[in-house]
Amino acid sequence: MHWETMKATLYLDDGSSFTGQLFGATKSVVGEIVFQTGMVGYVESLTDPSYAQQLLTLTYPMIGNYGVPSHEDIDKLGLPSHFESDRIWPAALIVDRICPENEHSHWEAVESLSSWLRSAGVPGLAGIDIRMLTKKIREQGTMKAKLIIESDDPTKYQFRDIYEENLVSFVSRK
Repeated sequence: MHWETMKATLYLDDGSSFTGQLFGATKSVVGEIVFQTGMVGYVESLTDPSYAQQLLTLTYPMIGNYGVPSHEDIDKLGLPSHFESDRIWPAALIVDRICPENEHSHWEAVESLSSWLRSAGVPGLAGIDIRMLTKKIREQGTMKAKLIIESDDPTKYQFRDIYEENLVSFVSRK
């Protein structure tokens, strides 16, 4: 099944679930669900190591409309200029609506958000009730979560506590 028509379901450890459209990489992941309320800056958020192994929910209604800039523009520290680090850290990206493939528009964009996530092996989920999900996270706090593509069995993926792992060593450059 082609990724653009594939469904995926977000399961939370409180028993709730949200089914939507898969974008980015075609794979299932587990981690912790969190949200971010910025209107812009999805590139910076996705490359921020503080989101390592989390399923990052962006609350702004349309994500991906300005694409992704080039990784080739390097700053004086040797890092890509428009990014917080040299890779995507969240396990997945959860959004209300994703800009359709190749419809992004910005003079510095070299690829779409979906394409960038796909090449990094990071799945995304769109078309769910982000307001309800955000309210749930706000009221209950961060929760264990899993994003399961429709061709996978959700029972084969166990919720896990990312804080049982040494995330500092995972995100450190040395």
